[in-house]
Amino acid sequence: MPFKLSAVPLVALAASLSATTLSAQQTLLATPTTVAWGYYSAKAKPVLTVVPGDTVTIQTLSTCGPAERLESLGVNPSDIPDYVRKIYSEVPLADRGPGGHILTGPIAVTGAEPGDVLEVRIQKIQIDVPWACNGFGPGRGFLPDDFPYGRTKIIPLDRQKMTAAFAPGVTIPLHPFFGSMGLAPPEGAGKYNSAPPWMHAGNIDNKEMVAGTTLFIPVNAKGGLFEVGDGHAGQGNGEVDITALETQLTGTFQFILHKAKPDDATPLRWPRAETPTAYISMGFHEDLKQATEMAVRNMITFLSQQTLDHPLLTREDAYALISTACDVDITQLVDTKSGVHVICPKALFSTNPR
Repeated sequence: MPFKLSAVPLVALAASLSATTLSAQQTLLATPTTVAWGYYSAKAKPVLTVVPGDTVTIQTLSTCGPAERLESLGVNPSDIPDYVRKIYSEVPLADRGPGGHILTGPIAVTGAEPGDVLEVRIQKIQIDVPWACNGFGPGRGFLPDDFPYGRTKIIPLDRQKMTAAFAPGVTIPLHPFFGSMGLAPPEGAGKYNSAPPWMHAGNIDNKEMVAGTTLFIPVNAKGGLFEVGDGHAGQGNGEVDITALETQLTGTFQFILHKAKPDDATPLRWPRAETPTAYISMGFHEDLKQATEMAVRNMITFLSQQTLDHPLLTREDAYALISTACDVDITQLVDTKSGVHVICPKALFSTNPR
């Protein structure tokens, strides 16, 4: 991370936190008064406030639309949670948009200020329904001229086998993750559309963000203001038709706050992630080449600014290591700003960079 963190494993850090403060376990349900429909905003009123170290289980909606639409596509009414109908009927039209994602939150983290970093540990993700949808529309997706019409497909999910029956003879393994997890953008951004990812994270649509992954997000507004939604049962890199296996998810997250340090000349500016096996940097831009440049530069910064038990990598060696041993992947191509991420395996290091 570009911010300094002592060489303490995550498990030891968690033990240290629990020894000094009693972390709370809370639940945030999706209701008409606990969702932000289509935006992230520094001026949004928190629906829940937690202290660093707290864990929250959060219920979310899919992007598949209202219950009536799902029923018309063949979804059994009993398989549609009641809160979906309630939210679609009771959230005022004036409170919707500019984007289309129905996000749960925001959650304020006590003490979070611009310049800090919020560490979001994704502890558990549960699929709440036995279906997913996938769809595209006119003028949308990566190949809009090839498919100048709309189509939605309902895909049955087997939550015991963790598979999706995509078509006869075609089975997709499930790897649930949230397409959108983010904080408020800087105050000047206003009601920021939920579709394009940015420095606040948001709609990153990164399929590596499964349970067990940690997301590091720079704080841009007081309290951080975390929101989550856009549940996916699975997705291919690129998300080329504009949607994944869209479904209803409930997630459990722990929030750890890293305060800004006055001597840190290079604070974290873009989201970064850590899986049990890899480090991930990200880049988002309307131009795919520039998004790629951002992701590669962000990984160079990460690799060349760590506290290691062996000598720090120079920027030149970091650049070479990415070229010889890390993967540069397209995250998604369809969210106004394209996403690119670099995956650097932890197995390359005899001791993990912290």
